[in-house]
Amino acid sequence: MASTSRVSALAAGATGAALFTGATFVSAPSSTPKLRANSAVASSASKPLAQAPSSVTASLALAGTAVAALSAGSRKAFASVVKPQLVTLTAFENELGVQAPVGFWDPAGFTADGDVAVFKRRRSVELKHGRISMMATMGYITPEVIGKLPGFLSPSAGLKFADIPNGLAAIAKVPVAGWAQIAAYFGFVEFSGGFDDYKTGTPGDYGFKVLTSSEPEEKTKKLSAELANGRLAMMAIIGMFFQD
Repeated sequence: MASTSRVSALAAGATGAALFTGATFVSAPSSTPKLRANSAVASSASKPLAQAPSSVTASLALAGTAVAALSAGSRKAFASVVKPQLVTLTAFENELGVQAPVGFWDPAGFTADGDVAVFKRRRSVELKHGRISMMATMGYITPEVIGKLPGFLSPSAGLKFADIPNGLAAIAKVPVAGWAQIAAYFGFVEFSGGFDDYKTGTPGDYGFKVLTSSEPEEKTKKLSAELANGRLAMMAIIGMFFQD
């Protein structure tokens, strides 16, 4: 609306200027000529009065062209001003795990809704999966480096630890009772720690303070390292599965 008012004002000014310019070039006829010889001069001086309409017409045409140019320019300027701009805002760019060189990376858009409760639940799941993957990766590597435990895995079945192959092949060799014991231990850890850690406190904090620190900067560094190592371990264990 401001651009339209400015164009209207400029058009009115240009039209007035054109009319004033055309009128200045018209000479007024002499009402009381003193000499007869001056009658010819007076008649010749009155000729521009007859030509005045053509001068005004030309001036009005020029003013109309100027108004059209100004109007087109104002429309372009107005369009450039109101051009929509896309602004991306994120709510978790300062959380733990936002590390160089990737920074805040969420290609699937899990945090697009900005829901803090959902973010904390996902962070708790990420920490659990990262910790399990770190243990699984070490379980893959350690027997190949330092060897396997001595003794029997199942004395009743005469099955030694040395008889258990490494990797996915061990699934079929471990007795059902052994897998039941592993599942029972996992359940004990899960239920003793609870499932609402992200609601009542810090996600992933189950009271295990051996590797923590009382200094805030050092604690943040260690928590960030845990997230980074857990992500790497998740990729590593999947790669080992595919390799098998």
